Amino acid sequence: MNMIQSFLNSLPNAFGQGLIWGVMAIGVYITYKILDIADLTVDGSLTTGGAVCAVLITLGWDPWLALLMAVIAGLLAGLITGLLHTACGIPAILAGILTQLALYSLNLRIMAIGDTAPTKASLALSPDRNTLLVSSRFVRSLGLNNPLLLLVIVVAAVIALLYWFFGTELGSSLRATGSNANMARAQGINTDKAKVLGLVVSNGLVALSGALLAQYSGSNTIDMGRGAIVIGLAAVIIGEVLFKKVFRNFALKLLSAVLGAIIYYMVITLVLRLGLESTDLKLLTAAVVAVFLAIPYFKKKYFTKKAKKGGQTHA
Repeated sequence: MNMIQSFLNSLPNAFGQGLIWGVMAIGVYITYKILDIADLTVDGSLTTGGAVCAVLITLGWDPWLALLMAVIAGLLAGLITGLLHTACGIPAILAGILTQLALYSLNLRIMAIGDTAPTKASLALSPDRNTLLVSSRFVRSLGLNNPLLLLVIVVAAVIALLYWFFGTELGSSLRATGSNANMARAQGINTDKAKVLGLVVSNGLVALSGALLAQYSGSNTIDMGRGAIVIGLAAVIIGEVLFKKVFRNFALKLLSAVLGAIIYYMVITLVLRLGLESTDLKLLTAAVVAVFLAIPYFKKKYFTKKAKKGGQTHA
């Protein structure tokens, strides 16, 4: 009974984290599902967004402006990966690894800005000392300071903006590139520019998620983004498996990634309440992704064949 009560008390926080990671999952959706690119930059750009936002807030910047600068930093990270891939001919997965590796050192430098030390591995934020847009301290509050209100608005704004963007000629060219690059080139689309644009937009969203996460959790650490790509994939895959037949509209597909992130964090919260050590979370995440990746395969392999055989026998 105590476990159930503890789980229910933890749900608002899980919902808040799910919304924040849902923004990151949308970024992963753009590269993984639309562009068909496995972009590993996100492990670094998530921390970059948090580092830039946290440093600027501690320096007295307006949190909205700090959030904007964090997004710009993410856009630049995606641009670097895109140029390494298209201009230098480096495979996308390796380009992402190279950028992620470089961002690790860069993030240490960013968090040390304003400090006497050359590098810094963590940076603390507090609503008592800093002006924050979201904070987990107020997640159970019934007032306007509850972070869930702003997070829902941010997620809705991101989905609405992307829905409009991918309906434009530029957005359509990006989707065409991911669907069939050869056909897109035959139609006169510059696929290299489309890939760079997709990586830029994706990592901008990932950095936005990192900036919100740093404020929400009250700190930014150098390892905050480690394994982010796996969590993003988990959210995308969970959302796709559970809502694929219901959510056919593009905006709803983006929403499914957010819902996948929320469900993921609710599952994580439940498992932790059941006694799993927090050090085993990466193992659990890998298992969740593997299971949901395997579901469509086994469904197609076993259930589809049975349906076909049944149809033939009936005929």
